[in-house]
Amino acid sequence: MANSSQQSLSHGSGRGWIQRRVVPGWFIQPLPKKTQDPAYSNLLALFAGFTGAPNGVSSVEDWVKSRRPRDKRGITPSMNFCLLDGRDVTRFLPMARCIQLMEKVLLALQAGKATQPLRSITWLPDRRGLLGLMPAILEHPPIMGVKVLSVFPGNTGTPPDSHQGAVLLFETKTGHPLALVDATAITAIRTAAVSAVATRLMAREDAGSLALLGSGVQARTHLESILHVRRLHQVRVFSRNAAHARAFARRESRRHDLEVTAVAQAREAVTGADIVCTVSGASQPILQGDWLAPGTHINAVGACTPHARELDGTAVARSHMVTDRRESVFAEAGNLLLAIQEGAVSQDIQVGELGEILEGSLPGRSDPEEITLFESLGLAVEDLAAAYEVYERARKADGGTWMPWGGEWHGSD
Repeated sequence: MANSSQQSLSHGSGRGWIQRRVVPGWFIQPLPKKTQDPAYSNLLALFAGFTGAPNGVSSVEDWVKSRRPRDKRGITPSMNFCLLDGRDVTRFLPMARCIQLMEKVLLALQAGKATQPLRSITWLPDRRGLLGLMPAILEHPPIMGVKVLSVFPGNTGTPPDSHQGAVLLFETKTGHPLALVDATAITAIRTAAVSAVATRLMAREDAGSLALLGSGVQARTHLESILHVRRLHQVRVFSRNAAHARAFARRESRRHDLEVTAVAQAREAVTGADIVCTVSGASQPILQGDWLAPGTHINAVGACTPHARELDGTAVARSHMVTDRRESVFAEAGNLLLAIQEGAVSQDIQVGELGEILEGSLPGRSDPEEITLFESLGLAVEDLAAAYEVYERARKADGGTWMPWGGEWHGSD
């Protein structure tokens, strides 16, 4: 739906633009001044032919207002479909709310009120990146869907995010698609929110020193999320790209009114830290177990495939490990699988689930000296819960980009 801040085609002397919030990205060039201009007329004719717009409709906004119940293709649109971009996600999914949602959905998964299959991963031939398919079903809200995601670790620290894709939501009464949501923004927020849940449950109550190994998107959202569950007095950041670490420290210091210090070595960041978040694109260990002080809590986030790891075997062996889904960690977590392969831990290692801690059947930590480890792999149920929250809030607040979708087929006229 259009709002007052959005622009559409103009007819007088001004240069107009196709209205972004109707179908974003179709046109990126300003339209000619005069409606009599042949290029303008041809563009409108193309638009009308593609959309079934009635004759005389001269802008996307006019088309939305005059859309007939039955279009030229013989379909009566029955419901609307919503496109939600990264700005919508940021607007409608504040971190504090997302942390609450992640606790709720993990409890639902623990109670058997959600279906969470293993994700499917297909690598590029040169293994520079992969395509992941992550389906799930929730009982409440009654939705199902899939996240389709590309993962390119080499993008870490560059403008293209390392995780890019979309979440497609369906309702489960009739199977109608509801929305397509930017998965890059969803992943950035909900991953950090789940780590905040783990930190609240597993880190010491007095934990106040944070080490970030990585300086990309997940480092930014993890700093934000950890501040929601612990009072931090010290933050150190390490990146394999020192310039990125320095820029991150300057930006986040201003953002949170908190001193964030860039350091030259990963060990320097970790030494004495109460909480360590590994949020890099590394495929080989950047965190050594010998660096960890008693009582440290680790959120291991960056490595999500069987052959990539951010932690060495000693770090895994010294830790009490918990994950979001036990089945996933034994199939996908390189931090664990490679530690087992090299003999650092037994293949019979006991791994808990966050849902067990939330329901009270498993303690978050047994004593103040215990090193705790949350192995974050990311679950589609988390994505669906976050995406549906964005969809619902956008629907109530006239946000997002809406279009007719589906309907009854009447045959040709």
